[in-house]
Amino acid sequence: MKINDPVLLAEVTAAFHEYERALMEDDIAAMDALFHEAETTNRYGVGEVLYGIEEIRAFRKGRGGSPQRTLGKISIVTYGDAFATADAEFFREGSERRGRQTQSWVKFDDGDFGGWKVVSAHVSLEGNTH
Repeated sequence: MKINDPVLLAEVTAAFHEYERALMEDDIAAMDALFHEAETTNRYGVGEVLYGIEEIRAFRKGRGGSPQRTLGKISIVTYGDAFATADAEFFREGSERRGRQTQSWVKFDDGDFGGWKVVSAHVSLEGNTH
């Protein structure tokens, strides 16, 4: 199995940064386009557990934007020709608490950024009590 094929790594890295842009600008359509549209797509957040794309979409629409943040260290790795992980640290504005984000990406036959879509995501904060 090839790890970190340069072309695939560039595609998923671009998709990751597009998702971050969309998140910071509350561009719901762009965020939705980068998540796989399926009941099997899940997202665990700081205070929410969302199963399926419809729960994820409802959460985004009701949230009113994401807290602004700055990314720290990012690790993106591709495995084979259709799977990747993205792990990132982040720091919310006005807080010294470190956050963590993990995403599993799968390459599909459609969509921008080479077809890469998030199929699973998890966000947490240090010292979170939820």
